[in-house]
Amino acid sequence: MARYEPFDWYETPLYYDIVFEEGTQQEADFLEGVWRRYVRSRGQRVLEPACGSGRLLVELARRGFDVAGFDLSEAMIGFAERRFERAGQRGGLRVGRMEDFQYPHHFDLAFCLVSTFKYLLTAEAADAHLRCMAEALKPGGVYALGLHLSDYGDRRTSRERWVGRRDGIEVVCNIQGWPADRHSRRERVRSRLVVTTEAGVRRYETQWQFRTYDLGELCALLEAHPAFELAANYNFLYRIEQPLPLDGEYLDNLLILRRR
Repeated sequence: MARYEPFDWYETPLYYDIVFEEGTQQEADFLEGVWRRYVRSRGQRVLEPACGSGRLLVELARRGFDVAGFDLSEAMIGFAERRFERAGQRGGLRVGRMEDFQYPHHFDLAFCLVSTFKYLLTAEAADAHLRCMAEALKPGGVYALGLHLSDYGDRRTSRERWVGRRDGIEVVCNIQGWPADRHSRRERVRSRLVVTTEAGVRRYETQWQFRTYDLGELCALLEAHPAFELAANYNFLYRIEQPLPLDGEYLDNLLILRRR
């Protein structure tokens, strides 16, 4: 059996970036569509908490948006800064936490896609994040928040696989999730990277916990933050012309939360 080195995959931003680069154009198209359809403040300031390698911020900067972002990982922020330099774009980047941030100006659009919000493991942290985001947005501004809901009755493991290639490097990413626990509001997740270069093959493994939400728990969270109204809901197919009801039919949900 192949052995994997325990490692924090956020400390290998190049490999992380290679894996997820393919979706950049589609996601940026969707976010631009959200701005056009739902943002009432009409400015072009954009914020991404947990911005990672900066791929989406750079693409939005190319499209004329004034972008800013932060991430807990210094390695990711350093990678993102170099990406902005190579692209000849400008963006305000810094190290920061999702549950404790503020800016001297306000934003028209913010986004946090694909369950990163679930790294906030307590109710207090989730509430703090939404309060900070409400303070960061202009009235009429929008927060696009994506997360995968849990079906507590489903006791199966889940698996996802991505393959990316760039400049002679191939990265295969396998993510496995274990059944969510209703009592602890936790689910265990593991990523495994197989990285092939001219020097050979390296294998890395990262494990973490997510906070879980079913539909009722998510709705209760939203009700506790009346600064936001639910303007629309989507899933991770990013089809701006096809909003969906938030009714539990889909576990992948992308909430369009408008600041009142």
